[in-house]
Amino acid sequence: MSSQPTGRRRHLPNSPFNAGREAAARPPELIPVGTRVAHERYGLGRVVAAEDDRTVIIDFGGGEVRRVNLDSSKLETL
Repeated sequence: MSSQPTGRRRHLPNSPFNAGREAAARPPELIPVGTRVAHERYGLGRVVAAEDDRTVIIDFGGGEVRRVNLDSSKLETL
């Protein structure tokens, strides 16, 4: 038995498996400095700097400053 594919895979435009590809293609929305955010793991915080178009630096209080990717599903603006 061969492990080679027998044919070309079909592309189904309305497939739910294509949603991740479309989201990865477009850049995430930039969060302005000073915006309050909530993170699933770290709690409430405030954006103190934008590192680039995909990363922000957030102060969660108590000396805890974290760099968070804007693509993270755990980050939510308030």
